[in-house]
Amino acid sequence: MNNQPFSRHNLDPLIIAVPFAAILLLCAAFLTAPEASKNVLALIRSFLSENFGTWYLAVGLGVFLISLYLSFSSYGRIRLGKPGEKPKYSNFAWGAMMFTSGLAADILFYSLCEWILYAEDPHIAELGSIQDWASTYPLFHWGPIPWSFYLVLAVAFGYMLHVRGCSKQKYSEAIRPLLGSRIDGPAGRLIDLIAVFALLAGTATTFSLATPLMSQITADLLHIPNSPAITIAILIITCLVYTISVAKGMHGIMKLASSCVYLFLALLAYVLVFGGEARYIIETGFASIGNLVQNFIGLSTYTDPTRTTSFPQNWTMFYWAYWMVWCIASPFFIGSISRGRTVRQTILGGYIAGIGGTFTSFIILGNYSLGLQVSGRLDIIGIYRMSQDLYQTISAILRMLPLAPAVLVLLAATMVAFYATSFDAIALVAASYSLRGLDGDAEPPVGLKVFWSVLLILLPIALVGSDSSMANLQTVSIIAAFPVSIIIILIIASFFKEAKNSPDRAR
Repeated sequence: MNNQPFSRHNLDPLIIAVPFAAILLLCAAFLTAPEASKNVLALIRSFLSENFGTWYLAVGLGVFLISLYLSFSSYGRIRLGKPGEKPKYSNFAWGAMMFTSGLAADILFYSLCEWILYAEDPHIAELGSIQDWASTYPLFHWGPIPWSFYLVLAVAFGYMLHVRGCSKQKYSEAIRPLLGSRIDGPAGRLIDLIAVFALLAGTATTFSLATPLMSQITADLLHIPNSPAITIAILIITCLVYTISVAKGMHGIMKLASSCVYLFLALLAYVLVFGGEARYIIETGFASIGNLVQNFIGLSTYTDPTRTTSFPQNWTMFYWAYWMVWCIASPFFIGSISRGRTVRQTILGGYIAGIGGTFTSFIILGNYSLGLQVSGRLDIIGIYRMSQDLYQTISAILRMLPLAPAVLVLLAATMVAFYATSFDAIALVAASYSLRGLDGDAEPPVGLKVFWSVLLILLPIALVGSDSSMANLQTVSIIAAFPVSIIIILIIASFFKEAKNSPDRAR
């Protein structure tokens, strides 16, 4: 695949300048008036969760049901490409790029610690035991509904790119069948600005979650105190890796994604075989999947209307909103690499690769640490209660493994690979957003991809060491998800309007 030659006349300066100006203003507010900005954002987030929380849940369940309808109806026969066109990438390469592009290193961070966050929540006590529910909720929050956001939108974007042959690769363009020429005016510009703003906020949010764990691992390996300097060094190294990869184009991204999957599987295999909890991991994982299937609708629609624990407001709605923010880049990337696949192959294959990877991660890593707690080998809840530091708690969990330093190195390498692969996809999509048009299968100019690669890392570096600012930025991501959810509905409606007359449906 060739890079399109650079032309300043093809740049869309509004899409580049306005979101970054907004983010910089937020950073300035966080740093100069942290408490005031924190309070304002908290009020907005509380208003959305209290008054529109059911909307987030309804959108999540609705998109999941739509994904099933698309897969098993006549829409499933529609090919994202020319009639009879074969998939561009092998199943493994496609699955690896799709899985690693949409998760970053968050999956490893949350796999190791999410059950700890639920363990003492009153809602878990209401439902039953930690054993049954602290291992089930992570599968729910990283399972079918979140992946349905990616996959349904990936189909819509894939249709736009490979069937309609759209050269204007922007979020708004997917809504053209519904809004027509109004997309070329203020409505379309607003949609694209919201999309890029959410992309930038989501980028900084995900770096804020898992990078401190990498910093803690490095400090433990080197036997030095953890510090912001270590975090900055890790961010710079990660940036170098994914900048080199994205500069090489899709071939570089494919190679990095495959390497990431191999490292990921090696880590999981080591924990399963040598962690001493293999039987517990397998049996608890199997039971958790059954518990999820049995209670899926109830979990999807639970709103806690009397606010006895506010569990869905604090967790489920947070996750749905977080995945919606990531819907700006990941589905666009998945749609672009799905050329030649049918709608059915894209959605069902995406579920196999996506849910297969996330479930395996949470079952092995999460149930390994839960097994340490249940068996009495390590009082993880006690450690977290005393320190209130998830990163130190995870470090204590990993030190229980044989050859712990080698495991820490493997975990750090896997996290860097996850970050690099995810931000390859984001930089590629952001560079495409920055152009007024992109010819055929051409990629954005190398210089533009490198430009975005560097800019995506600057905001997290600028906020290192400011815990309150990072927490505020996470709240910005949740707030940004509200307009994004409306845009998601419009994109899905546009796809149905355009694809209903596809010749593939009549076969």
